[in-house]
This record gives sequence, C-alpha cells and structure tokens, in this order.
Amino acid sequence: MPQLETALPELYVQPGESHLVREPTIMRTVLGSCVGVTFWAPRLGMAGLCHPMLPAHPAKPAEKSLANSRRYADFAIRELSRQFDSLGARRGEIEVKLFGGGDVLVVINPASRPTVGRLNCEAALRVLQEEGFSVAASSLGGTSGINIQFNTGTGEVLLKRLSLPKACMPGVDCSVGTACPSWETCALRARKRQHRQN
Repeated sequence: MPQLETALPELYVQPGESHLVREPTIMRTVLGSCVGVTFWAPRLGMAGLCHPMLPAHPAKPAEKSLANSRRYADFAIRELSRQFDSLGARRGEIEVKLFGGGDVLVVINPASRPTVGRLNCEAALRVLQEEGFSVAASSLGGTSGINIQFNTGTGEVLLKRLSLPKACMPGVDCSVGTACPSWETCALRARKRQHRQN
C-alpha cells in the first residue's frame, strides 16, 4: 500500500482555502462535492492546492473578501494561477491534477438538475482550460468522498475513497470494476482510464 513520507511537514487545506508552498510538504484535504486542484512546479520547487466549494463567484458578492472568494472554483483557480505567475512559473511547466466533485448526497432525480459536484467539476475544467493548463490526472464524480495527500516534493497525489457506493459489493470499485485499493496514486488511475478508452 503506497504511503507518502511522514517526515515532511503537513498542511491540512480546509474547504474554501488555497495554499502555495515553497518547500516539500504533505498537503491533505477531504473532498465530497468540492473539488481539489493541485499545482506542481518542480523547477521552482513550488506547489499549491485549492479546495473550492462552489462553481462560480457571484457577480455581486454579499461579502467582498479574499477568504470568501476562495470558496469559488473560478476565483480560487485563477488566484492561485496568478500567484504562480508572479513567482516566475510558466503555465506549461505546471502539472495540474483535479479531484472530487462527487455526488455525496442522495439526489432524488439527478437528471432534472445538475448537482453541485457536477457543476464544480465543469467549472474547474473550464477555468483550467481557459487559463492554459492541461490536466495531467483526475478522479472526478462518483458517489463517495475522497481523502487526498499531495507530496509537493514529488508531485505525487494519493487518494483514498471514504466509502463505497451502496450499489457496490465490498471491495469493488464500480467505476473501474476492480478491487478497490485503500490508497492509489492518481497516475495509476489515469492509466486505468486511458486503457479503458482505448
């Protein structure tokens, strides 16, 4: 079972927060309908993680504060991108990975209206594309939350599903039809997804 180094300092990123670090760190967060976006610039030894909760910043927010604005995927991604720009990172050298956006609450008629999780995924993907980023790996949607651990020294992200959908049998991941590992790297997940598409 993969484990990230424990000798590194750890930082838990709360919902609605964004952090940029300039030394190897383990950044952790738990995602349900929120999305988590990791940014890794190895040449500069920098990395970041944003954990927005809602898709789009309102045109006329009730409260104008940086902390409040980071709750929105469009604002959080653009704001963290600008921080990387100001420190000399080029968009093409930043590795971006995207997680979460699950439908963790029971929805009676999901076809009638998009869920917050789906809207968060769509907003994050759209803004990342508009900002000139390619998504290197992702694990989006589903019906369970995930715990992610981001090693900012290596760029590796491990994820752990918090629970299985009720329709699954214990130990089976319905999205890939294979035994669920307790931790998996998102690079492994990306290879599984590419293999299924071919």
